[in-house]
Amino acid sequence: MIEFRNVRKLYPQGTRAIAALDGVSLRIDRGGFTCLTGPSGSGKSTFLHLAGGLDLPTSGEVLLEGTATSSRSDDDLTLLRRRRLGFVFQFFNLIPSLSVAENVALPLLLEGRRPAEVERRVAPLLERVGLGARRGSAPDELSGGEMQRVAVARALVADPAIVLADEPTGNLDSATGRGILELLHTVAKEDGRTVVVVTHDPSAARFADRVVRLRDGRVESDGTP
Repeated sequence: MIEFRNVRKLYPQGTRAIAALDGVSLRIDRGGFTCLTGPSGSGKSTFLHLAGGLDLPTSGEVLLEGTATSSRSDDDLTLLRRRRLGFVFQFFNLIPSLSVAENVALPLLLEGRRPAEVERRVAPLLERVGLGARRGSAPDELSGGEMQRVAVARALVADPAIVLADEPTGNLDSATGRGILELLHTVAKEDGRTVVVVTHDPSAARFADRVVRLRDGRVESDGTP
């Protein structure tokens, strides 16, 4: 499903190149909840960007569903992200001028899906995340936890095989963050999706089937929590 083969990612810094990832080899199979942890600067976000086809490795290979991202065209990567991947970010990234339902529907609208099909997908998802009664609300009328639930629903609306979440509890209090982790755990267990969460939150490991810890761009440990 997601495979890293001796992946290095270098970023220029003045006259030097800094290795954000330095020889990472890792395979994440279909289904399950994987938690990616490590201190700041360990390479977690870089890993997620490469796993989501948002960036390409300097060397080595990142394979998504068996195909190396470096061998795909930009258009192909765009379609892959839109149809097979769902993204959840720390800062929600909701569009203020759109309602809750419209924010969730956006990936389908970009695909040109018919209104009836969009409604069939959006309505049950909003009920699932506990926001059926808020479908017409604007994002600024919601709490932080509610906005993140909208973001999770938006990530799921195109029925992706993989959900990638970058610090999804970073802007939430502990109780609200726990609710988001429970929701993502349910998505992995009930839907059979591959869920990868990058986080500093130590409590996230309790929800994971697997915890991978990065340090200095390398895998420091990999196992069950």
